[in-house]
Amino acid sequence: MANLKNDLFLRALRKEPIERTPIWIMRQAGRYLPEYRATRKKAGDFLTLCKTPELACEVTLQPIDRYALDAAILFSDILTIPDALGLGLQFSEGEGPSFKSPITCLSDVERITNLAPMNELGYVTDAVSLIRKELNGRVPLIGFSGSPWTLATYMVEGKGSKEFHKVKGMMYQEPDTLEKLLTVLSDSVTDYLAAQVDAGAQAVMIFDTWGGVLSKESYLKFSLRPMQEIVHKLKNKSSMQNVPIVLFTKGGGNWLNEMAATGCDALGLDWTTEIAHAKAQVGDKVSLQGNLDPCVLYGSDNVIREEVKKVLDKFGKGTGHVFNLGHGIHQYVDPDKVTVLVEAVREFSPAYH
Repeated sequence: MANLKNDLFLRALRKEPIERTPIWIMRQAGRYLPEYRATRKKAGDFLTLCKTPELACEVTLQPIDRYALDAAILFSDILTIPDALGLGLQFSEGEGPSFKSPITCLSDVERITNLAPMNELGYVTDAVSLIRKELNGRVPLIGFSGSPWTLATYMVEGKGSKEFHKVKGMMYQEPDTLEKLLTVLSDSVTDYLAAQVDAGAQAVMIFDTWGGVLSKESYLKFSLRPMQEIVHKLKNKSSMQNVPIVLFTKGGGNWLNEMAATGCDALGLDWTTEIAHAKAQVGDKVSLQGNLDPCVLYGSDNVIREEVKKVLDKFGKGTGHVFNLGHGIHQYVDPDKVTVLVEAVREFSPAYH
């Protein structure tokens, strides 16, 4: 790790002493940035942007060049694994992602069971290697994946959903089919994250976007258990010994103790969870990442600065906090507001260390 000029993010995740609180932002490479929109236009479409390592590298570095952030995150999409499993991912303007061949029954799951998605995902590991090289030690690089439950949700629904009636229908009518699908995805995510680390990622994050739509019993069985298996398998790999793992369940504030017990290094918090409450619950078991409401960035500079102080105050003194938004940055945010946010964290956080 000697080649890292700024390792604050990794030290915070490991609860080592730090001089100030590190910050990065979910979806920091995205549509709010004019330079991102220009590269996206050059790519022609979103999937080409994801699948061209040079372009993925370019957009990953854009926020790092513009802001004094403490980590870069691979630019990709959470649906790369289902795409590699042959479901036919497509993005239509204004509609979001959808699949040509969604999973509807056991035979659909059996069709994908013995596929090796990593054969199709070389473009991701190529992007990781290139980004790591181009970063040249400026900040650490985060790799990521969607959680098995979140991937399964998209694969069964065929697209984004508000009611989740197909995947929840499967959960109650054919739980064995859903469990088989989650097993395939758990193995795939494990291999995928390990491959990203082999290619140069220095921390990994699992995004469980839809865990919060489940009851506690269903969450523990269908969302947390597969994530726990992934954490366990990754921690047993020698290449992963010093690589922190962050779990983030949107809407998961009620289950922080159970999440912390998986063996992960940190939990991401959305803005509906009080960070002081989360810290009181999990104690020293894990670090915490978050959790400013992304809509604060629509406020005035003074409002942003005050809200940053509140988050830092609520976490309190000491290491183990990575400042972030409670979810991805919105596309309509003024990029200059992000400068205000980052500078406020850098200005106010040394007092807490």
